[in-house]
Amino acid sequence: MSEATDRPDADAWAKASAEDIAGEHARRRAEAGHGPGSAGDELRRLAEAVSEAVTDKLGALGNPAVQLAAQGVISQVRSVVEPIVDRNPDVFDHLSAAGAELLAAYRSAVTRAEGRWTSGDTSSRSTAEHIDLD
Repeated sequence: MSEATDRPDADAWAKASAEDIAGEHARRRAEAGHGPGSAGDELRRLAEAVSEAVTDKLGALGNPAVQLAAQGVISQVRSVVEPIVDRNPDVFDHLSAAGAELLAAYRSAVTRAEGRWTSGDTSSRSTAEHIDLD
């Protein structure tokens, strides 16, 4: 048996888990009636979730002045965010795509570096990875 068949793909489990998690998220969104939306829609959902959480937490305090102040801040944030999202929906889509590309590049760099570190191969290390502490 060759060495390649002795060792399973190290990332196979991680890839399968990520696919399962993504499938479960898609299934739950479909059940809830929320399909994946644009980045602007997701920002609105995030703002709603945060405002609900803040309102719930501050409601537990029982202080009407704190609740009123929190509602004022939340409404101010919404009045700023909503026009920006409405006027520039493409900007959020582009930022989302750029973020996904940056994340993919980071993952690739980390995966490659981890492979070198775990294999013990010191011949392929670049001078950028060498840190002289003296």
